[in-house]
Amino acid sequence: MPIVLAFNPGSNSLKFEVVEVHENQRYACEAKGLLSGTIDDVGKGGHVEISRNGETVYTSDKKISDFIEGTTQVLEVLKDTKFASQLHIPAVDLFAIRVVHGGDLYRTAVRFDKKVRRDIETREKLAPLHNANAIRIADVLEKNSSQVPIAVAFDTAFHHTIPEIAWRYPLPRDVADRYGIRKFGFHGLSHRYMLERYAFLTGRPIREVLAVTLHLEGGSSAAAIKNGESVDTSMGFTPLEGLMMGTRSGNIDPAIVTFLIEEAGMSSEKVQELLEKQSGLLGVSGVTLDTRILRKRDDEPSRQAIDMFGYRVRQFVGAYLAVLQHAEVVIFGGGIGENTPEVRTKVCEGLVGWGMDLDTDLNETTMHGDKEITKRSSKLAAWVIHSEEGLQLAHECAQIELT
Repeated sequence: MPIVLAFNPGSNSLKFEVVEVHENQRYACEAKGLLSGTIDDVGKGGHVEISRNGETVYTSDKKISDFIEGTTQVLEVLKDTKFASQLHIPAVDLFAIRVVHGGDLYRTAVRFDKKVRRDIETREKLAPLHNANAIRIADVLEKNSSQVPIAVAFDTAFHHTIPEIAWRYPLPRDVADRYGIRKFGFHGLSHRYMLERYAFLTGRPIREVLAVTLHLEGGSSAAAIKNGESVDTSMGFTPLEGLMMGTRSGNIDPAIVTFLIEEAGMSSEKVQELLEKQSGLLGVSGVTLDTRILRKRDDEPSRQAIDMFGYRVRQFVGAYLAVLQHAEVVIFGGGIGENTPEVRTKVCEGLVGWGMDLDTDLNETTMHGDKEITKRSSKLAAWVIHSEEGLQLAHECAQIELT
């Protein structure tokens, strides 16, 4: 039973988890999380918190300037003899790192080597907030624990089954092909986990599941899953396309970009920053991207931000129900999907025509999954599933060593 230390880097946060993977497990949810932790506000603060079975066992507010320092501190804490012995932390057999953008090269997790490193680096421009941080983590691991192998899993891998009619953009073919412009899709680890967890809980064969999965948090995306495979997803060439998100705009008229450059005198870099870091829930509310705060506020911009977020999620759900033709379930996951009943209501109240009968009491009281929130009479089910990206990451990377 390999012990995997999984690293999940965000744009300014680092999640990590120690996972025990069983040799014969079929699903990631069958693995056992031994320890989990988060470093928030990397570069600005650096609050570290480690939990075991929901109980905080370690905290630190030491300033962490970048992901190199963050990864180093994680290793130091876990290697501390007293800390490890008190919590019975076993030795790590494998490091696993989530990489956001793998392009069209990688369909499965792979061992990290020089070629894989180069491929990740070439896609940094398409996922500038994430890919570089994955490389920084790998550098620290190679330097400090060279005897432990490193594997990487790609968020784009799950979406390789999307047909060309969905991944090709309506651009001149020669231009698109010359520059590799196509839809890749992201959050694949989360979408796959929600699919497999739903199948596990309901006893449904994965190859028979038709579902719309929703990864809703700071970065958000939807996926249409047919017979257990992704056939469309909202994020595209980069993680900016698709749903309204925490600070990202999602879909807008592309002419707005040139308009802002020509009429507002903004540089392309400033426009990119506006769309990536100043829009979405933050931009509309003018206050915060955190829905936990927005749902408690009574001002119109805050209410409108949540209403717009839910409306745009509903748009994609409706589109994907049409793509699938027949679907059995809409699955909500991610921090917003699991903890914001108002967003789920905004989405589900528009799905009555597809036979969804939401249980309002269950919806209001359900947090953190895993639970169905529709009535037994509902033809289209809605579930809340706690998306465990760390377990999925460890599971996919461990398969390299177990096969």
